[in-house]
Amino acid sequence: MKRIFFILLILATLLTTALVATRAVLAAPQHKGTSVLSGVVIGPNDRPVSHAAVTYQSSAGMAPHAVHTDARGHFTIAKLPGDAYDIRASANGIFSEWEKNVYIRSGETKTITLHLIYAKQMPKSVATSKSK
Repeated sequence: MKRIFFILLILATLLTTALVATRAVLAAPQHKGTSVLSGVVIGPNDRPVSHAAVTYQSSAGMAPHAVHTDARGHFTIAKLPGDAYDIRASANGIFSEWEKNVYIRSGETKTITLHLIYAKQMPKSVATSKSK
């Protein structure tokens, strides 16, 4: 009887571990493409910004995801499907403008530069649309 209980306990533990691992994989962004979007984030002082957040989503409505720049201000988003993407960077409360419809073909690597700007430097069209 103790042997059967021990075997059932081991099976239950293995099943629980497998379920937790499956949920973690499903919760992660599932990119299945061959395209790469990389670049650098430049701050208002014209220097690369380390640990800036880079938010991206497909122009067609894929849920937004984020990556962070490395110590040299560089980021890489790999395994993207060919599509048009909207991308923006932020750090310390300062944002870049949205780069809209950045098109990447399947298998292509595209490099962009995102410039963080202060709110007073935002184009008037952005400032007026936010105040409405």
